[in-house]
Amino acid sequence: MFLPFFQNLRDHGVPVSLREFLAFLEGMQAGLVTYDIEGFYYLARLAMVKDERHLDRFDRAFSASFKGLENISLDQVLEAVDLPRDWLEKLTEKHLSAEDRAQIDALGGFDKLMETLKQRLKDQKERHQGGNKWIGTAGTSPFGAYGYNPEGVRIGQDTSRHRRAVKVWDKREFRNLDDSVELGTRNIKVALKRLRKWARDGAVDELDLDGTIRATAEQGWLDVRTRPERRNAVKILLLLDIGGSMDDHVRVVEELFSAARAEFKHLEHYYFHNCLYEFVWRDNSRRWSDRIATHDLLRSYGSDWKCIFVGDAAMSPYEIMYPGGANEHWNEETGQVWLNRARVQWPDNLWINPTPENHWRHTQSIGMIDRIFEGRMVPMTLDGITRGIRELGR
Repeated sequence: MFLPFFQNLRDHGVPVSLREFLAFLEGMQAGLVTYDIEGFYYLARLAMVKDERHLDRFDRAFSASFKGLENISLDQVLEAVDLPRDWLEKLTEKHLSAEDRAQIDALGGFDKLMETLKQRLKDQKERHQGGNKWIGTAGTSPFGAYGYNPEGVRIGQDTSRHRRAVKVWDKREFRNLDDSVELGTRNIKVALKRLRKWARDGAVDELDLDGTIRATAEQGWLDVRTRPERRNAVKILLLLDIGGSMDDHVRVVEELFSAARAEFKHLEHYYFHNCLYEFVWRDNSRRWSDRIATHDLLRSYGSDWKCIFVGDAAMSPYEIMYPGGANEHWNEETGQVWLNRARVQWPDNLWINPTPENHWRHTQSIGMIDRIFEGRMVPMTLDGITRGIRELGR
């Protein structure tokens, strides 16, 4: 039954071998995971992914193979599978109140409890949808999924729709940008060349042809002269918004990232989500466990570094102006405070926005970020990047 999954992995560029696939099947046969889709995901990934660069490809193949599995109704599971007694007891805790369970226990114990649970699940075959009070879908309630509320809490939804949820309870995994992407980067490289500032440093390991000719003519014999290698002395700190609404712009941001990698020897990058707060990270797979304090960032990179923010600036205004307004955690200080600190530390700063410039006026937060950066926001177009680089190079 897992052969289509194996083929999807190959189709998505995951170099999984037959031996690794058989090891995965052995793990399933041994019962390492049962009735646990998350455990199943991690077992498959552990067995069949050898290189972390292929993790995102694996995720896409997994989604293509098992999309919709999480939507199988619980009554279908109860009818099709003989679940262990302790699992069913746990299930009753989700669907029956303490009073319901106490009353049923008094009438018939566990068997009566299971019968009532199955009946409850059958009665609830249609999900709650379109209301304004209960947890459900497609309504105006502040709780639920796929609906609209300007200050809602999103529950059970894989991606943002209106990008206005104040808190997101679903844990999302953001993939790192691939700086090996080359397609479409040539024009961006041309624009970035405007920032070049040459300096000679390092070991004396480059032939100085003019100096050698001059010294040979003066001495009357071959006198080879060398000099330090000429390097691009510009130092770039790249701060990249990742996840959420930025998923729409991954390709063009990767092109910018790849071009910057090729042009600048001194380039450091960090990720943030929506707005700069008290921590950033280098690896999205460890963004909760391996954070870097923004204060450390401010102390580590001097004011001679040029700081470029890349993000669509699409967020709730609370995330910029209020303590506790951050999308995924409680921030003691506002995003505006942290952005101003960054601009003071790195006076040569710029915000590059992948959203088309003629759409900016429709999003309040974009105007707020643009004002914080005193008009130093440019669109992610060749003309926009050229204008921004010209501003940085002054």
